[in-house]
Amino acid sequence: MPEIETARAVAQKIVANVERVILGKRNEIELALIALLCQGHLLIEDVPGVGKTMLARALAKSLGCTFRRIQFTPDMLPTDVTGVSVFNQKTREFEFRPGPVHAQIVLTDEINRATPKTQSALLECMEERQVTVDGVTYPLPQPFLVMATQNPIEYEGTFPLPEAQLDRFMLRIRLGYPAPKDEMAMLDAQRVTHPIDTITQVATADELLHAQRAVKDVYVDALIKEYILALVEATRKHPDIYLGASPRGSLALYKTAQARAAIQGRDYVIPDDIKALAEPALAHRLIISPAARLKNVEARAVVEELIHSVAVPGSRAAM
Repeated sequence: MPEIETARAVAQKIVANVERVILGKRNEIELALIALLCQGHLLIEDVPGVGKTMLARALAKSLGCTFRRIQFTPDMLPTDVTGVSVFNQKTREFEFRPGPVHAQIVLTDEINRATPKTQSALLECMEERQVTVDGVTYPLPQPFLVMATQNPIEYEGTFPLPEAQLDRFMLRIRLGYPAPKDEMAMLDAQRVTHPIDTITQVATADELLHAQRAVKDVYVDALIKEYILALVEATRKHPDIYLGASPRGSLALYKTAQARAAIQGRDYVIPDDIKALAEPALAHRLIISPAARLKNVEARAVVEELIHSVAVPGSRAAM
């Protein structure tokens, strides 16, 4: 339990610090931190100007981590992401010049504007946490988080992410527009300077790595595991779903539930953790059937429906 308390304290310091920049979005900040605690990656799907870049920068500054931003465009090459070997005329040898992905927190802005070939350059980075260039493998720093953004409104000149790439994102979130009072506070806060310039480091990368290890010790009961599998299995059998969640989705729900429990100071997972994380962990992995798309059925709505229809194992119906 002491390790869980330490992890909770670190998480609360980071969340409170980032909240000074991203106002009124505590739940979304916690979800971003959960992805970081689970050594996963985050997809932010939202309209421009709601603070996606600021969220990544604030997380990096709070932890003292290296931060790089990659603006994806259709003419970008895979080597623009991973790095390239350049011939040195003096030494007569090839030297590797690392690309922007060699950082601890990497923001890939408008990822769906890059070609599939360039998008695929991120697959090895995200899954194996390494980069292979000209047959040589280079490990990426720890901790390592890819935060990718895409605009769900503008589809001209974009290349939709393939299922294999979507499946590698542990969570997908939306920040959404701020509430009027939060937007008013934002106007006041940025009158002279941006809050991102005033926040300082509140935790170290080593503390985060320790918290990542502590999260893995959070207890998950057999009934909770049954509930996770029941939800995932229900996505595979739903009439509106052409392709349900993969086993990677089950693992994502399992790991993120452990992290959410730790953030709340518990060393055990409860069904509410699963319900809170089902939509961000599973919805982006589902492919809606063509007939359901004609009826404007959304994956989020399907997951919400399953949360209400799939019974929690071991529970009793109300009398």
